[in-house]
Amino acid sequence: MREPATLYQLTNGARDVPSGLPLVAGLTGFADAGGAVSGFTDYLTNELRSDVIAEFDTDELLDYRARRPTMYFDQDHLTAYRPPKLRLSLARDDLDTPFLLLTGFEPDFHWEAFVAAVLELTDRFEVSTTVWVHAIPMPVPHTRPIGVTVSGNRADLIESLSIWRPHTQLPATALHLLEHRLHQRGSSVAGFVLLVPHYLADTEFPMAALAALDNISAGTGLIFPTDSLREEGREFVSKIEEQVRGNAELERLVHTLEVRHDSYMEDNPLPSPLMDESGELPSAETIAAELERFLAGRRDDQNGGKSSGR
Repeated sequence: MREPATLYQLTNGARDVPSGLPLVAGLTGFADAGGAVSGFTDYLTNELRSDVIAEFDTDELLDYRARRPTMYFDQDHLTAYRPPKLRLSLARDDLDTPFLLLTGFEPDFHWEAFVAAVLELTDRFEVSTTVWVHAIPMPVPHTRPIGVTVSGNRADLIESLSIWRPHTQLPATALHLLEHRLHQRGSSVAGFVLLVPHYLADTEFPMAALAALDNISAGTGLIFPTDSLREEGREFVSKIEEQVRGNAELERLVHTLEVRHDSYMEDNPLPSPLMDESGELPSAETIAAELERFLAGRRDDQNGGKSSGR
């Protein structure tokens, strides 16, 4: 295994980090349904004051051919090269409360060494608790609050927030491994898996990013500025509902999802909030196909009327 300390470099700002802060983590690269993690981390990075205190080695951790960086071409020459970054920052919430923020790409290589490096940093800064977010597509309606499955050893959060507690195997992420190692050490940790409507999984769904922020607040007590994101989410949902109201088939399918969801939440003895008594999962294709016109129009508006290529 690589020596963990060789995977990152501390900045001068690391000397000024108070001890005992919470660590908030969100890494992009796998199963980011609704753009929850990218929206969540972009929002925090843009809205909050933060300073980088540790930079991870991109060359050691990124598979460039799987996730190619962007270069900019200006008529006849290349003007900029911007490789992805993986960073630990000291950030401050809306009340100026400090916390640690781990953002960027999920490592492709050296998971054990990367996790060991993060553990070194949590020890160095005497992290009080670690919380992280992940998002997966589920057959749930957009008309209900986004539910969450909570993992880790924060019994208070699991009991109060976790609506689905399956026995299952799952494709792991680097932060799953980090949570597992923290749990093994007896360190405080909680992972929030957001259950995002499956027919919106390939969109940038503002309510998913908002749900990530709300759950992180519940896990840390941090306060985030969310007014603009809430307004964007309301507008997004309102436009989707316009499409649904204009199509009887969509209305029926969304209503079916609502009934199944509400039955599960009312302690109906269903095996999960995702399926009916026969064990069938509702399909996303019909809803997604009908909503594509709206979503395509929204992408065109964001691109100044030009097609996004999708």
